[in-house]
Amino acid sequence: MADDKTSYSDLDIRFSVGETGFHALNIIYERLERNIPGHSHGPGCYEIHYIAAGHGRVILQGQAHSLSPGSLYVTGPGVEHAQLSDKNDPMCEYCVYLRVSGKNARETHDPTSVAQRFLQNHLWLGQDSQNVRLLLKDLFDEFRCQHTGYMIQIQALLQQLPVKLVRCYEQGKTSAHHFSPSNLMDSNTVIIEEYFLYEYQICTLEGLATRLGLSSRQTERLLKKQYDMTFVEKRTQARMSAASVLLLETTSSITDIAAELGYSSVEHFANAFRRFYGKSAREYRKKAKTGSA
Repeated sequence: MADDKTSYSDLDIRFSVGETGFHALNIIYERLERNIPGHSHGPGCYEIHYIAAGHGRVILQGQAHSLSPGSLYVTGPGVEHAQLSDKNDPMCEYCVYLRVSGKNARETHDPTSVAQRFLQNHLWLGQDSQNVRLLLKDLFDEFRCQHTGYMIQIQALLQQLPVKLVRCYEQGKTSAHHFSPSNLMDSNTVIIEEYFLYEYQICTLEGLATRLGLSSRQTERLLKKQYDMTFVEKRTQARMSAASVLLLETTSSITDIAAELGYSSVEHFANAFRRFYGKSAREYRKKAKTGSA
């Protein structure tokens, strides 16, 4: 960033990580021509520092550490820290000040959650292994441009920040949490729709029932409940959708299309097509190609 200082202060941007609520209060980019004297933050407050350029030192709990481009450190509640910039090569720093909401500031939730792993680290210093710099740059771009939906984007970027920091802390540790499996209704929906999408030529009520682990009668009831169609109606819809594509996108004969769709005869296909579309397959193909209604 070209400016010596860009500050978005007196904010109250709220976002959540799992069940834990956060407030972003200050978001600053600054070329540090001055030294930052020793100070600490109150309960539930965390400051994230990223050195984008330049060199200097940070004093953490009385101990000095060198800072250079890519250095990243986090100071939580009660951590005394001061920052000293090299006069010949001043540091440029991104700084994000977060406060944890109300009771969430107390570490009472699942200790394996991302939010709690972040909250439990009151002091961390290391290198950016998760491309935090790009996230911070995107954050400032959203503030600067304020395109449609920028507030949503800012909240989403801030939500990613504790995740990336915990990944920096843990250096590749595998998550203890995973997505829950789908419920039975959702699983059945996927099975039904994939069955008609990919196996419309050979699909049978008994075959679908076997896939679902249901009886034929239960399968018919399920189709009626979810799609308001019988098995035959659902199969016809799938075959007619495929027929439309074959008629418009290929030069295959009507006889070949009927066979490809799984019909026992071209007459059976022709009758089904006319009932579904209100015109013959030849008329459908001809009108589509000439552009007539």
